[in-house]
Formats: sequence, C-alpha cells, structure tokens
Amino acid sequence: MTERPARRGSYHHGDLAEALVTAAFELLDEEGQAGVSVREVARRAGVSAGAPFRHFADRQALLTALADRVLADFEAWQRAAVEGDEGSALRATGLGFVRYAIRHPHRFELVRSRVFAPSRQPELERRLEGIDEAYAELIVADQESGRLRPGDPALVGLAAQALVCGLAQLIIDGYLPIEKAEVLAAQVLDTFGQGIANPR
Repeated sequence: MTERPARRGSYHHGDLAEALVTAAFELLDEEGQAGVSVREVARRAGVSAGAPFRHFADRQALLTALADRVLADFEAWQRAAVEGDEGSALRATGLGFVRYAIRHPHRFELVRSRVFAPSRQPELERRLEGIDEAYAELIVADQESGRLRPGDPALVGLAAQALVCGLAQLIIDGYLPIEKAEVLAAQVLDTFGQGIANPR
C-alpha cells in the first residue's frame, strides 16, 4: 500500500478536491494537524488561496476530508495486517493498529480527535460503519474458529480498541519506549487474548 501520496508540484486540471486533500496529507505527515492550513494546502496544490473554498467551507471541513483519507489508508493497512497473519485476526488488527499509530503519529492524532469524540462527524459515518462491520466480522470469525471464547463481539471489540488505543498513546507520548513497542504490543495483546482472570 502507499505510505504517502505522491508529491504534486502544482495543480493544473482534474479533481481539485483530491489535489487539495493530497497536499493536506503531505502537510499532516510533516507538521501535524496544527500545521495544516488552507493557505498552505492551496500553495502546495498550486492554486489560489481562495480555491479550496470551492470544495471545503473552512479548515475544519478540510480536516474532516483529510481524516476520511487517513481512515481509508488505515483500513487498507489493517486488511494487509490480517492477510499477512495466519493467527488470530483480532491480534493481527491490534498489532496493526499500534504499528500504524506509532509510525504515523500525526495521522493517529487527527483520527483520534475526529473519531474518539462525544459524537462522530456525519461525513465520516459511512467509512466508520464499514470499519466497524469488518472488525465485528473478524471477531466473529475468530470466535467460530475457536481462537476466541464466545462472547458479545461488540464488547470484545470495544475492550480491544480501548487497549490498543491506550497502548499506542502511551508509546507516542514517550511513556513506553518506542524501540520496544513491537514486543510490548505483542505481549500485551497476548495477555489480553489469554485473559487475566483465574479460572474457577
């Protein structure tokens, strides 16, 4: 999969909205969410400062479109993680989540601010529903194969999501050493998969 959109010298024709989001993606990776401005995105795309407003009402609308692009990239990353792992799909997606977040902390920050909020933005709802459905299907498949114990897939998914999101944030914030991130993530996910309760 493409780690980063190809750099575009200037915009001449075609899909202006796509060119602007591509430029914003580059800027996000370089400077983070705070560094993404409509003016700089327009400059990088080679258009006038007012051109972006033909497609995006304001900076927040541009950031939402950018979050949708990041989610699409993340979704492809997760599919590749599952396809390349013969074990539990839940474990593979958990490791994929942590790897993506620590490799692309600015993308993680943007998605976290747009998705893990009191209410989801309507513009992202379709993408997020698709991700949620695919995630639930992976959990059910793991349960049916015997890799996971029976249980409410939504609850299992929420617990796993909370675990990997928190773990990724601890690594990004420097609380846990990034050089040990891969090993720690695998150990934590294995502990989660085994369960920590003493059987009675």
